[in-house]
Amino acid sequence: MKLSILMPVYNEARTIEVAVKRVLGVAYQVDFELVIVDDGSTDGTADALAAVADSRVRLISHERNRGKGAAIRTAAEAASGDYMIICDADLEYSPEEIPGLLAPVIAGEAEVVYGTRTFGSHSSFSFWYVMGNKFVTMFANVLFNCYISDLETCFKLMPLALYRRLDIRSAGFGMEAEATGKLLRMGYRPYEIPISYRARGREQGKKITAWDGIEALWIIARTRVGRRRPALGE
Repeated sequence: MKLSILMPVYNEARTIEVAVKRVLGVAYQVDFELVIVDDGSTDGTADALAAVADSRVRLISHERNRGKGAAIRTAAEAASGDYMIICDADLEYSPEEIPGLLAPVIAGEAEVVYGTRTFGSHSSFSFWYVMGNKFVTMFANVLFNCYISDLETCFKLMPLALYRRLDIRSAGFGMEAEATGKLLRMGYRPYEIPISYRARGREQGKKITAWDGIEALWIIARTRVGRRRPALGE
């Protein structure tokens, strides 16, 4: 088994070197590769990435910023692993916890695994950010008659072939809602693993906005009534 870690990057010069070092320093249970897509950064991120010299890293660049969903689509097309997971470069998530998400897959207990965040006073961006995430997740639970805890989590682990089959079209942050909505529509129920989380503020570069939450609701509703894609093996 080989794991492809997909890292979309846009103007993360302050954190990218540490993020890459931490991802490469984890003792994974399987072979892995790190596929980084620099999504048109203009702040020196490209220079920092140019200094990375590791055979496990593949670097791809977009000439202009196209959004997180588009960057992950590019990374997924270039990846060569059996499974994939998304890992942002902003250090809100801990790469060291990825092996915990791999464990139920290796044990044959799960095919799709989500890292579920526990929000607290020291780990949440704002009250409205947390409530928005909970509302979007509840909305999906009602529409799909299921119970998941964190629809918007970045840590989504699944077969690479499955992610490609989802055919994510949302170019921006809406890709999180589209991916979850399509998985639920196909009958997948993610295996959830608690993870740590430390949100950064606007001054540190946080990019998601309230509009992204509204877009997520629309995407979930649209996906619910859309044509169902067959699951892997059907």
